[in-house]
Amino acid sequence: MTQETLVSELESDVVVAEVKTVATDVVALTLTPVEGTLPDWTPGAHIDLLLGEGLVRQYSLCGSVADPSSYQVAVLLTPDTRGGSKAVHELAQGQRLRIRGPRNHFPLVASTHYVFIAGGIGITPMLPMIEKAEAKGIAWELHYGGRSLESMAFRDRLAAYGDRVHLVPQDTDGILDLAAILGSPRGGTLVYTCGPEPLLAAVEERCQSWPPHSLHLERFAAKAREGGEEDTAFEIVLQRSGKTITVGPDETAFDAMRAAGVQVLGSCLEGICGTCEQIVLEGEVDHRDSVLDEDEQAENDCMMVCVSRAKSPRLVVDA
Repeated sequence: MTQETLVSELESDVVVAEVKTVATDVVALTLTPVEGTLPDWTPGAHIDLLLGEGLVRQYSLCGSVADPSSYQVAVLLTPDTRGGSKAVHELAQGQRLRIRGPRNHFPLVASTHYVFIAGGIGITPMLPMIEKAEAKGIAWELHYGGRSLESMAFRDRLAAYGDRVHLVPQDTDGILDLAAILGSPRGGTLVYTCGPEPLLAAVEERCQSWPPHSLHLERFAAKAREGGEEDTAFEIVLQRSGKTITVGPDETAFDAMRAAGVQVLGSCLEGICGTCEQIVLEGEVDHRDSVLDEDEQAENDCMMVCVSRAKSPRLVVDA
């Protein structure tokens, strides 16, 4: 993996400097450091919000990389999930909280043209990407779909970019026309997409005819796993800890490592955030995460222990 995508475990104390409603059920938080400065970051990065009582959630940084004084995240209220968004929406100006990161598994790769496709709150990682492309004079276009105009965040910020931004509210204009947007493969163009799983699956399908490595995406939820054989037990050798543990068929490597007293950080526990990444020294990994792309998985030098398992009877990790 590249240096840019290595996991940072740095934690910082921040203050909620501003809470602003930016769309229906979407609030943007501006976070400033309690003391000192915040770590540098790059477009596509996200941070963990440590919300107390073991509640940790990941949100894309959507502010300006050019402003080192604060971070900004935007959060959609989703009452039917596990409570993270509700906890964020209950935060008030002046409150302190702890954050972890940033880390970036969705970096903006150099290109001569970008097609950005966002669905709903998936607009957040695109904002600093667009800012970077604009600053470098690189051609780009944004296709942004949402339930309604009122539900689509940061429309005022995007208005400054004129006709390169295409807003598609579903209640008046239907869904994004991916056949028109992606129907003709283009060399030298990279496609970046983030949003709900049906959108990502449709974009993946459309990009199959594009040149290899054209598509870059980030998931907010784990991709459904195709059916297969039942899981079996395997061994993990924890080289630095001097321990060898068995991961049972009904437990994760993350849980087995924790049970053995090994300190390993975890957050989403769904293979989408990269917090639990471990360096693999020996053995073949059964990758089940949504963080690494196919080439990175083929390198077999790291794994997300919250979901991934072993194809070989034994793995050696640097833990």
